[in-house]
Amino acid sequence: MKELMLGNKAVARGLYEAGCGVISSYPGTPSTEITEEAAKYPEIYCEWAPNEKVALEVAHGAAVGGKRAACCMKHVGLNVAADPLFTISYQGVEAGLVICVADDPGMFSSQNEQDSRHYAVAAKVPMLEPSDSQEALDFTKRAFQLSEEYHTPVLVRMCTRISHSQSIVVQGERTEVPKKPYEKNPERVMMTTNSLKAHYRVEERTRAMTELAETTDLNRMELGTDRSLGIITSSTSYQYVREVFGEQASVLKLGLSWPMPVEKIKTFAAQVDKVLVVEELEPIIETHCRRIGVDVTGKEVIPLVDELTQGRIAQCLGRDPKPTLTLEDDVPGRPPVMCAGCPHRGVFYTLSKNKCMVYGDIGCYTLGVMPPLNALDLNICMGASCSGLHGFNLAGGAEHEKHSVAVIGDSTFAHSGITGIADIAYNRSNSTVIILDNSITGMTGHQQNPTTGKNLRGEPAGQIDLEALCHAVGFRRVRVVDPNQLKEVDKVLKEELAAEEPSVIISRRPCVMLKSVKKAPPLVVDLDKCNGCGLCMKIGCPALSLRDGKAEIDRTQCVGCQVCMQMCHRDALVV
Repeated sequence: MKELMLGNKAVARGLYEAGCGVISSYPGTPSTEITEEAAKYPEIYCEWAPNEKVALEVAHGAAVGGKRAACCMKHVGLNVAADPLFTISYQGVEAGLVICVADDPGMFSSQNEQDSRHYAVAAKVPMLEPSDSQEALDFTKRAFQLSEEYHTPVLVRMCTRISHSQSIVVQGERTEVPKKPYEKNPERVMMTTNSLKAHYRVEERTRAMTELAETTDLNRMELGTDRSLGIITSSTSYQYVREVFGEQASVLKLGLSWPMPVEKIKTFAAQVDKVLVVEELEPIIETHCRRIGVDVTGKEVIPLVDELTQGRIAQCLGRDPKPTLTLEDDVPGRPPVMCAGCPHRGVFYTLSKNKCMVYGDIGCYTLGVMPPLNALDLNICMGASCSGLHGFNLAGGAEHEKHSVAVIGDSTFAHSGITGIADIAYNRSNSTVIILDNSITGMTGHQQNPTTGKNLRGEPAGQIDLEALCHAVGFRRVRVVDPNQLKEVDKVLKEELAAEEPSVIISRRPCVMLKSVKKAPPLVVDLDKCNGCGLCMKIGCPALSLRDGKAEIDRTQCVGCQVCMQMCHRDALVV
């Protein structure tokens, strides 16, 4: 059966057809839909784990237990999962273990654009890179075969453009793979001599897979009529190369991007006049080619930063880009902004009003940096706000402690904030952490998490009691506020900043975009009372604007949260 299929959905279909039995993941754009789509197959157990490290360990445990398993994450999630990845590479697997990682060139929803191919090289595990949805399905199935044949975890590297584009896919049937029996083997314990022997096995495996790279159809030589230039490429860059150079171009497409072939690249280079490497982000292929003595042109002309497009490649090489559909009108840009009625808005307004240094984290609330709130000072990675605030306060003492806070979402707190607040409680800095509990994982599309009481499929699940947990790790001061009550938030913030001990403020109100949240009637403006002072505009709600010197409310966006009503001294905003 043929279907126009999203790249991520095709990966999920590949996991299903390969007989995968267990998937544990943490949501992260652009990888999220893989697990969401896989969860639609009842034959596969799927879960959201608290973080990517846990997800990989769960998937590995399932593989040790004899079932084909997978985990999915975005590129920065692989940083979190790197600890188990490197040792699992040494230990090896019997049942197939596939790790799907989605990179984000261009940083459409990420804090950096690192290249996950470095992890394949460093951890010495094979990596496959599909260039369309059909390959996403096929390569996922091949990944399981390679995993079991070479006793190794296998990385499948997606990227934003392959994950979120659609192409025709021919689907197959599911192959039920018998569960492999568990056999006790003391050599799996990675210590001293066992680890040293394992490293030798990894090097032998890499040599064997390098030989495979020479012959596998995953690496495809496409010699066209034009031999003046040969192009070595992979992933989505292959599609751009074909768009720019056409079918007559000579191309070596690397689907197995690590380990890379040697003789195949040399053979290809010998049949063309010059060799160009086109790859997104880091010069991984280029460096390999130069190391094996193949003269190539690469990052001298192909950008090192940002997502590639056929237009960028054409421009860099002095070719005319193909015409694209454009609008005649000059459409103004739409800056990212928190939704109308977002429960985080009241907290950020209060923090901004109190001139707090705000150590941010990763989630919807990162948008608190946008004007007019201008509330966020910095962010690094999941969970860093808690431990980072602790360090900031150690550096500044009372001068910092009385004016600084960390903000972190409920899902991010479960991901990696707990250890940060444990450090604060244990080492006793007077740090104030605000947990923005909106009852969901918001930024990646409303996935459940360990604080919501529901699992991936929406069924009842265990639920973290945030107040009890904070008390358990050593906080005596734990306060809960409604972020839409500005006076309450301001009062509690001032009290906790003044306290001479660590404290946690839980800002609790569900995400306004949840289907279960009932919307209140939109507000209206009493034009006779409004004098256009603009105080209501300080909360940065997209439902509010000024027209003809008066406040105006967009009734299609307003959800009646009434935060703006508390800003108006003339009672001009009414229900």
